[in-house]
Amino acid sequence: MEERRYLSASGAPIALRRRQHSASCRELAVRCPRLQLRSLSAVTSAVWLAAYGLFVLSENSVVLSAAIFITLVGLIVYLHFVKIDQESLLVIGSLGIQVTSSYASGKESTTFIEMGQVKDVVINEAIYMQKVIYYLCILLQDPGDPQGVSEVVPLFQSSKPRLDCLIEVYKSCQEILEQRKTTPQSSDIK
Repeated sequence: MEERRYLSASGAPIALRRRQHSASCRELAVRCPRLQLRSLSAVTSAVWLAAYGLFVLSENSVVLSAAIFITLVGLIVYLHFVKIDQESLLVIGSLGIQVTSSYASGKESTTFIEMGQVKDVVINEAIYMQKVIYYLCILLQDPGDPQGVSEVVPLFQSSKPRLDCLIEVYKSCQEILEQRKTTPQSSDIK
């Protein structure tokens, strides 16, 4: 297993872990920085101090209870649905591509794309907040038109790695896709 450090589009440090399971199976994972206890404590304290200030002015204890409740619910929602710690890509030449997002709460979201649906893996560019950013995406083959693309599946949407990191992932994916094109599939052999 090999790990390299990169920066995200916003300048935050990220790490790319590459693990080669076999010649046609590779796992690539981008890890984002973990949630810092200092920033979590600062936000919680600011909300609770504001609620205490309102409590002093209004002398209503419901304000404090509501602030505590809203802070706890907000934290649970953030950890379970928003904060992604790791995004990984498992490319298996004979089967397909598995995309997994691991949230800070431990929840995982997994999507599998069969290799027969994959037309290509490309690096695309987009204009975002007056900047050009690059992102990796999977082009899905249109069943009705072999030359067409039915869908574009963007990868690493949360971590947003910079171009140098995306090139490493792109090269790994292309090596496996090229192996698949050069070796005959079992359905092609008669």
